[in-house]
Amino acid sequence: MDVTGLVIFLAIGAVAGWLAGTLMKGGGFGLLGNIVIGIIGAVVGGFVFGLLGITAGGLLGSIITSTAGAVILLFVVRLFKQV
Repeated sequence: MDVTGLVIFLAIGAVAGWLAGTLMKGGGFGLLGNIVIGIIGAVVGGFVFGLLGITAGGLLGSIITSTAGAVILLFVVRLFKQV
């Protein structure tokens, strides 16, 4: 992965983490937190979308997949945090 790819990867993670944080709790988690949540969300979203047979290509598809995965991640974390 070149530098441009890495910057795009981190930017998608930051946007997805921020969107998920806004949807789930009303705010972001800071730049580093958003990137981490977005990257983990991309893995979760890719797995879930793959199970459902959904393929999302392009930049917008990556953001949607990452955001959906991050929302799922935050939902599961919130469930365990309440117990």
